[in-house]
Amino acid sequence: MSQTIRLTYGEAIREGFRWLLAERPEVFLIGQGLWSPWYVGNSMTNLERDFGADRVIDTPVSELACTGAAVGAAIAGKRPVVIHPRVDFMLLAVDQIVTQAAKWSSMFGGRSRCPVVVRGIVNRGGEQGAQHSQALHSWFAHVPGLRVVMPATAADARDLLVSSVLCDDPVLYIDDRWLYDESDEMPRQPDVAAAFDGPRVLRAGTDVTIVATGHAVSLARSAAETLAQDGCEAEVIDLRVLNPLQPERVIASVHKTGRLIAVDGGWSTCGMAGEVIARVAEAMPPGRWKAPPRRVCLQDTPTPTSRVLEAEHFPKADTVIATALQMVKGAA
Repeated sequence: MSQTIRLTYGEAIREGFRWLLAERPEVFLIGQGLWSPWYVGNSMTNLERDFGADRVIDTPVSELACTGAAVGAAIAGKRPVVIHPRVDFMLLAVDQIVTQAAKWSSMFGGRSRCPVVVRGIVNRGGEQGAQHSQALHSWFAHVPGLRVVMPATAADARDLLVSSVLCDDPVLYIDDRWLYDESDEMPRQPDVAAAFDGPRVLRAGTDVTIVATGHAVSLARSAAETLAQDGCEAEVIDLRVLNPLQPERVIASVHKTGRLIAVDGGWSTCGMAGEVIARVAEAMPPGRWKAPPRRVCLQDTPTPTSRVLEAEHFPKADTVIATALQMVKGAA
């Protein structure tokens, strides 16, 4: 039997849940629409049939109530995963996540833990408009005590999920439905030990460093392939773990390339792209820069509903390519 398997991103999330439910009796899943592919895609198909409705709990529509129940269960010794099919509506539970779960261990001097995982699904595009199109990961990465992870590959979709549930800290796990059909080769068993190991270099390069989060990693990888045909070798780094942010690999890469593009599916203002640039700028001597760092992010406007305007709103690989070529050729 092969030691590896190929799964899509959505299937990998399901396999992570399957492993957790089979191996850990204290794990349960709770949220609205968990039995519906319309809500959660193929990421939870038939889990309620395989493990029972008492461990895969489909709730009434109350983000606040199901998150509060999960936080309480975590404090009482369970390892719940509360699932929000749209990260936008997870904001209705922000008090439970930010004020309660994130602060719990600190307020009790580490004597009481809150090992809850909050899964927020980014579900945008298709003319869904401003209230269904947000990522908001940088908001939550701002909060001490709350780990924030954002898998960009199918392997990480499974392994970061498993690691998050086994972690004793509260974790916000953000996945993106635009990635659900992308596939990856991975070991049959989850790689739990290395999952929180900070940013990873997905493609080596010498001319420019491209750092990205979530779905933006796909844009960065696509851009790097096209740039290579034009003689520009981009190093692509997947940030993966947003809080606590571990910038050392990014800093080392920019020391080598002298150029940095931060690509993110959130807004520029007070966003993750700006934070990455700030961390590198604090560590880099001015003389090491070959060009000023650049951001490729959402425009600072609510997402339009019109398909034509929506197509202009979201970051594209072409923008990353043009930015990189301008930096490299402009400095030549």
